[in-house]
Parts: sequence; C-alpha cells; structure tokens
Amino acid sequence: MTIVRPARPDELPALVEHSGDTERNAATRAYLTQLLDSGCTRPEWCLVAEDGEGRPAGSVVLWTIPGQEVPLAVVLFEAPEDSPETGTALLDAAAAKARELGATELEHVVDSPAQAPQFQRNPERRGELLRTAGYEVVRDGRRFTLRDPCGSGELPADDPRLTFRSLAELGPEPFVAVLADLLVDTADARLAADVRQHGARRAAELLFEETAELTHEPAWWELGYDEDGTVAVISLPAENPSVPVIGFVGVAPAHRGKGYATSVVVRGTRVLTAAGATEIRGDCDAANVAMARAFERAGYVNFADRLEFARTL
Repeated sequence: MTIVRPARPDELPALVEHSGDTERNAATRAYLTQLLDSGCTRPEWCLVAEDGEGRPAGSVVLWTIPGQEVPLAVVLFEAPEDSPETGTALLDAAAAKARELGATELEHVVDSPAQAPQFQRNPERRGELLRTAGYEVVRDGRRFTLRDPCGSGELPADDPRLTFRSLAELGPEPFVAVLADLLVDTADARLAADVRQHGARRAAELLFEETAELTHEPAWWELGYDEDGTVAVISLPAENPSVPVIGFVGVAPAHRGKGYATSVVVRGTRVLTAAGATEIRGDCDAANVAMARAFERAGYVNFADRLEFARTL
C-alpha cells in the first residue's frame, strides 16, 4: 500500500530529487521556494509518497492564487515510472486535501516539450495517470512568449483605427458586456464549456472575476473602440505570480476579420512593457487559429503546447 503524507520540513523545497539531473533539481527547488514564499502553496499542501526506506519517491503540490485559501490546481506531480498506483494515490490524496479545504475542482496542466520548472517528461504516461484519477482534458492550448520586448527595437505602434478607454474610466459593466458578447461563439473550449453551463452573461462575469484575481492596475485594462464608435476589442493584461501575461484579449464579433486580434495583442504588450515587463506570455486554444497568428504577428514565439486537465471533486 502506498503511503502519502505531508512533506517534512527537511524535505522542502527539494521533495523528489533525480540523480544526475541537476538542471531539473535546481529548477524545481527554486519553483517550490517561490510558491511557498508567494503564498501559492503552503508546507502542508506539499505531499509525498514514500519509498521502501521512507524517502520521497513521488510528490504533488496544491496551488492557488496568492491570497486565496482554496486550492485550484496541482503542480510538481511526479510518480515513479514503474508504479502507476503511486501516481494515482498521490492524485487522490491531493484531491481529498483540496476537497477538505473547500475546492470543487482541481486542474493540472501538461506542457510539451518538457521544460523548467516542472520538467513534465513522458506526457503520454502523465496523461494516462491523470485520466485514471478522474481528470479530463478541457483544453488543448498553445503557449507563446515574447522575451525582452524592447531589446530588438521599438514595439509596433498602436492601431490608429482604435481608441482605448480603461477600466479606471469606464468601470466593470462595459467590460463584462463585451465579454458576454464575444463568448457566445468563442473558439476556446474551456470558455465554451462555461457558456454551456452558465450562459454567456454569467460566464463573462466569472471570466472577469477570475482574471481580476491576477495582479493588475485598472488603467491596464482597456476597451478599444472602432472608428464607428462601437467596441472592437478587449484587453486584460496582468501579472501572475511568475511572469506578466497578456491575460485575456478578444475581438467583438462585429469587428472580426479586420486584423484587430494582432492590434489587441500589441496593445497589451505595450501596456505591460511600459510597466517594466522583460518577458510576457500568452496562450490560446489550438482551435483559435486567428489568435495564434495574432501572437506570432506581434512577435511572440510558440514555445510549448499545453493540455489542460480538470477533475471534479
């Protein structure tokens, strides 16, 4: 029987160490240290599975947004290659702990290719373990990055067809209304599922509230108005605990096909760069080809693919 327990103080932040893999060991130690320091996790949320000698052989860590008390996801999930039962036991223990803390769902993301800080090697096996534990794929995503935005010259200018007004000026209601409008036929699988479950208006409110939990200034969030006076784009750049992100961007249905997707990515990039960002990340659903092209046209590079899994508790 696999024993899963909270990590002891002397096991933090290393948890599972891999012999001869110094890059991975250093990156994951630094990542867990950052999570603990920022309040994204707590020592009692770091679980390990013991080997026959009582040492960590596998791990899983619960994660949340700083300041929140309810876990939202699992990170640093690792299990021995030859012990799928250990992986399942870790995921079940994490689910039980999260449920105890009030969570109703847990997420986990799998990035390919494997990279710092989690080094999720063998994604096929990882996916099998997640499915066995009750997780389902809710989104097939593409991840983009723009490093040193000003290092290679001036950023592209704002689209002269658009006039921007901020959340500080307008308040939340116009933003939620635009989100509700564009979510009706969104290409994002996760957001489309929210619309089916809650309706467009409530899904828009949830998206606004969720994004608002990230660090941002009201002046950063903007609506872009077309020359005819109607809202064409929405831009919600922010900072997550690790890196500035484009957050959410979208083009109102009546203004699609005008090249505004690139314009709104550029606008969010300019806002974050002015706030001091030296790297910016963004993502979109693989089915949202127009947004993927918009990131690329704005200078971003697709550095990873990301499968998003979720488990109802």
